[in-house]
Amino acid sequence: MLIDQISRLAAEKGAPCITISLNTHRTHPDNLQDAITLKNLVKEAESRVLASYDKRAVQPLLQRLQSVPDKVDANRNLDSLHLFLSNDTEEVVRSPFRTTDARIQIHEHFAVRPLIKAYTRTQSYLIMVLGQAGVQLYEAENDAIQTEIRNGDFPFGENTNVITDREKRSDAKKLDEMVREYFNVVDKALVKVVNETGLPCVVVSTQDNWDRLQQVADRPAVYQGHVAIDYNHMAPHQIAEDTYSFMRLQMSQQRARLIEEVRYAVGQSKVITDLNEIYRAALEGRGDLLLVHEDYAQPVLMQGETEFTPVDDPQQNGVVDDIVSDIAWNVLLRKGRVVFTRQEGLQDFGRIALKVRY
Repeated sequence: MLIDQISRLAAEKGAPCITISLNTHRTHPDNLQDAITLKNLVKEAESRVLASYDKRAVQPLLQRLQSVPDKVDANRNLDSLHLFLSNDTEEVVRSPFRTTDARIQIHEHFAVRPLIKAYTRTQSYLIMVLGQAGVQLYEAENDAIQTEIRNGDFPFGENTNVITDREKRSDAKKLDEMVREYFNVVDKALVKVVNETGLPCVVVSTQDNWDRLQQVADRPAVYQGHVAIDYNHMAPHQIAEDTYSFMRLQMSQQRARLIEEVRYAVGQSKVITDLNEIYRAALEGRGDLLLVHEDYAQPVLMQGETEFTPVDDPQQNGVVDDIVSDIAWNVLLRKGRVVFTRQEGLQDFGRIALKVRY
């Protein structure tokens, strides 16, 4: 899981740890430029390492650096690429989210901020394609189907609740009852899967079928919402793209609610906006909710364990390339919440704000 990978990388200490991030492209020929960009960043990182460290001491790292461009298959790229390299570590992470810009960070630990951003924005959920001719259930992550769920219930076949009495077949009320009975069985099966996975569900259906499902649902709250079915685009990847558009809107609304949560906490004197104070509170485990403008990064020169001075040059000796990365990880590590966003409302607090527990 991504959180386990973040924990492992964040725990590594010992200079030099190199983090290289760049935006990439999913398709040819644009991804040809990715390989060129990566080679240039690797050369720059190599020069910076040789300028600051003994060549013999970092020989394993230099070997990893030089071999990385040949190991990265540009045809598998997503929207950004992140490399974590040290004498003992070599990890390549592809992300479906854009990064701020091409960046090299060299310090005594890795900059895990891009992975935290991906972790906090990755949405896993269920997609239920609901119809009277059958029901399919998928597990999705962002805009991609991970698997179709097949168990003792799913997929459902055609609704077999039929009226055998010819005189009653024209009874619209009775027909509606039979459909709702079918959907009631589907709902109970879906709730079992939700209980097992803990995932919310988006329903892809007609409006009529969605309304009927809501009428018979035992726990309506398990349904995140409804997306209108498009019978011309029924391939799983097309369904995933449509539902992810819906989920992105839900996530945006959730971020707006979190901004309002911080705004309310201002009146309770539970919001910190000074960067040094935020860092100390994160280390102490007081961080409940961190809001960061997604483009905000701040190099600092450390002055002891918990004090630092912001600087402009991230390549200056002894500089932590981005203290925001350290803050975000310490908040997340101690069961706090982290949100990177550009949404309106954040500017009222500056580029970073921390709601504290006490």
